[in-house]
Amino acid sequence: MADVLQPDSNSLQIPSENVSTPSSPATARNDCSITPLTPSPSPRVEVRPRMACPFSVVIAIDFGTTSSGYAFSFTQDSEAIHMMKRWEGGDPGVANQKSPTCLLLTPDLRFHSFGFAARDFYHDLDPEEARHWLYFDKFKMRIHSTSDLTMETELEAVNGQKVRAIDVFAHALRFFREHALKEVKDQSSSVLEGDEIRWVITVPAVWRQPAKQFMREAAYLAGLVSPDCPEQLLIALEPEAASIYCRKLRLHQVIDLSMQPITNGLELDVSRPFDSSFRQAREQLRRSRHSRTFLVESGTGELWSELQTGDRYVVADCGGGTVDLTVHQIEQPQGTLKELYKASGGPYGAVGVDLAFEAMLCQIFGEDFIQSFKAKRPAAWVDLMIAFEARKRTASPGRTNALNISLPFSFIDYYKRHRGQSVEAALRRSNMNIVKWSSQGMLRLTQEAMNELFQPTISKIVKHIEELMTKPEVRGVRFLFLVGGFAESPMLQKAVQKALGRTCRIIIPHDVGLTILKGAVLFGLDPTVVRVRRCPLTYGVGVLNRFVDGRHPRDKLLIKDGREWCTDILDRFVSVDQSVALGEVVRRSYTPARLGQRKIIINIYCTATDDVTYICDPGVRKCGTITLDLPEPLPPPGAVGGAGAGTPERREIRATMQFGDTEIKVTAVDVMSNRSVRASIDFLSN
Repeated sequence: MADVLQPDSNSLQIPSENVSTPSSPATARNDCSITPLTPSPSPRVEVRPRMACPFSVVIAIDFGTTSSGYAFSFTQDSEAIHMMKRWEGGDPGVANQKSPTCLLLTPDLRFHSFGFAARDFYHDLDPEEARHWLYFDKFKMRIHSTSDLTMETELEAVNGQKVRAIDVFAHALRFFREHALKEVKDQSSSVLEGDEIRWVITVPAVWRQPAKQFMREAAYLAGLVSPDCPEQLLIALEPEAASIYCRKLRLHQVIDLSMQPITNGLELDVSRPFDSSFRQAREQLRRSRHSRTFLVESGTGELWSELQTGDRYVVADCGGGTVDLTVHQIEQPQGTLKELYKASGGPYGAVGVDLAFEAMLCQIFGEDFIQSFKAKRPAAWVDLMIAFEARKRTASPGRTNALNISLPFSFIDYYKRHRGQSVEAALRRSNMNIVKWSSQGMLRLTQEAMNELFQPTISKIVKHIEELMTKPEVRGVRFLFLVGGFAESPMLQKAVQKALGRTCRIIIPHDVGLTILKGAVLFGLDPTVVRVRRCPLTYGVGVLNRFVDGRHPRDKLLIKDGREWCTDILDRFVSVDQSVALGEVVRRSYTPARLGQRKIIINIYCTATDDVTYICDPGVRKCGTITLDLPEPLPPPGAVGGAGAGTPERREIRATMQFGDTEIKVTAVDVMSNRSVRASIDFLSN
């Protein structure tokens, strides 16, 4: 690290300043330049009130692994949520309210298209020409799986070419921005200025902090908002957004798996109460007109009338890439939410089934052939996965007939030329009895084959939910809400119903793939709805404390100005899994370790555990830095040239961290000069 903790070379050095003696074991350490003020004030916690929403419209973007979309609502008519226009193109048998998350760049790296347009154009390219185009599909997963994510992290296109990930995400967000603004303007009677729009982008709750910050940086690059107005953009956690929407549900808007058998993923026609309500009539009118405007309750929906204050519920967001679990308690009568257990989950999304299908193809045709086919015929490979995706959605536990998946002609031809034999011969030779060959050029996947593809992913999801249910904070849960695109799968529904149907009510909202998008709009309209969150990490700053023989190890000893300090101490602001209220502020006062310092650097650290003492303990990483210049103090009145000024007072630096939002805000103030630095923690710096 650069030697920035010492006073600037051109600033005044105070005469008494000694250089650390060579015998000091920690002389080279420069990670800490502040010490808590003595006597150390106890941490002050204050809850700051939130200001009213000054925006005219909220636009939410649900950036999913397999599909994405946007929705918006005008603050003057916040009960109406407008979904994006239906997209051109689409897959047969799939109701498309969202667009596939795929993006196409030209050979010279310019943006060409997104969604169905990108997919269809890429499909129609000549195979040789297609090798020069950059097609990205399901690229969101890479952001979560990269352990050292930075602004320079690259994504690999289907053709093997690499591009900066931040540019790919910015292209996609810019596309949504242009489409959403055009649609909002079409529906708005007045001209909207840029600062009248609040944007919301959804991310999985289990994403690490660098990935969440990455989405914010991509939004700045895409021009959604300016970095100077960060409050115009909210990062919404996906299961939290779903939970916010679930508060509004009425009985006719859900399928209750606890109450009925599954019939190919569709609920049986059961009579519902409240059919005569005015709201129900409006909802039916909306459906009959195929309108894209959804109406939501102004308060909480009637589903919640059964809940007592203090009752808990779990939201399982089963998406394409990840499964996210969150545990909430609804606070009556205001309907605000309290998080009871930090978000958990993992990469067990529907993409796992696709990967299992790819592994099955490798087993039949050979991994070397599949990799070669993907590289030489990328568009045909995309075609094959689209065909599988359409059939995957129709898979259900009670199905007896096989599922047919068309193999592209180029696959059959490429295999014959490469291996000198037919696809049918390869299937026979593989001894895989659960996959047959159809003379119409199709792979026939038996029910056993589909079970084999789904089982590993579904088992992980069910196991994770079951483990969560055993936690003390989660026991006694009344409801389990299944949301996200993968929640539409009858295979998953049946497995969850079988494992958990006796312990809690399993609820699936209608339009389950849109639950997060609608909730994200509601979150943008009122970010204060989640009143208490659990902190995902322990946060603190690195400080020097007085060295105490016998308590501190000798290798932490640092001598400055003739004083003995213990370096590398982590001064905690908040601990992992600690409850933090919305807008909760934790303040600490520090002082520069040396009287003549003209600059201090406050290093912020985080760790996933609470069992740490020093910033160099295993699992602790630096996640942010605040630099504060300290102007030279003015001499007191009557003092000449500093003479007779007496012993200077210790300078107070007040550090503040604001928690309870989906992101953490940090401020440092030099009390003497009233100079302040405001920063978000930078998780993306190298």
